[in-house]
Amino acid sequence: MSYDRRARIEQMRNADRARDRRNRILTVSLSAVVVAGLVAFGSYTILDKSDSDGSDSSMTADGKGGTPSAGEKDENLATGPIEGEKSWDAKKLTRNHVTDAVDYPMKPPVGGDHDPVWMNCDGEVYKKPIPDMNAVHALEHGSVWVTYTGDAPAADVAKLADRVAKTPYSLMSPYKDQAGAIMLTAWGKQVTVDGADDPRVARFFAHYVQGPQTPEPGAACTGGRDGE
Repeated sequence: MSYDRRARIEQMRNADRARDRRNRILTVSLSAVVVAGLVAFGSYTILDKSDSDGSDSSMTADGKGGTPSAGEKDENLATGPIEGEKSWDAKKLTRNHVTDAVDYPMKPPVGGDHDPVWMNCDGEVYKKPIPDMNAVHALEHGSVWVTYTGDAPAADVAKLADRVAKTPYSLMSPYKDQAGAIMLTAWGKQVTVDGADDPRVARFFAHYVQGPQTPEPGAACTGGRDGE
């Protein structure tokens, strides 16, 4: 074999070896890129899920995720019947403004003719009894009236006073001659409850503070009569 032929064969072998090295380098490089991509994708997926979980937790804590908000809870409370509640036909509850005394058939009264001036009911907590005729006018404006006797525990009275003080269109006062120790009244509606923590308290407020029974929704609860 001539020298030139051997040289050409050697050159071809060198070229093949160089090509093999390049292919191996390329394969290793591509593998590294693929692995890095998979690692990056996995990290992104983990972080994304972590962020999502964090967001869900935050939403729940704010009441905007899986846990219903207070507003939604109030809407739920405002549906369905209230155990032990008494109702009167709204069409039979007259609404005339009078100055002569009215003899109401129920105590506390749930409606009927009343004084031209309403009792202030913007979260008012009265320490002394208030006139029925002014209180009835406040009921006509969509307020809830909480009344109690001397038999009501002081702790319950304090809790109810706190609720009323935070609730526009509500008022509270002692009432000597009522049947139950604690009673809640709205226009045409009334219930006797067992205490401040009775679930019917929250339900009654949700139903009837500016509720559908209100003859004059949105009417003023300030600028009327104050307690003595």
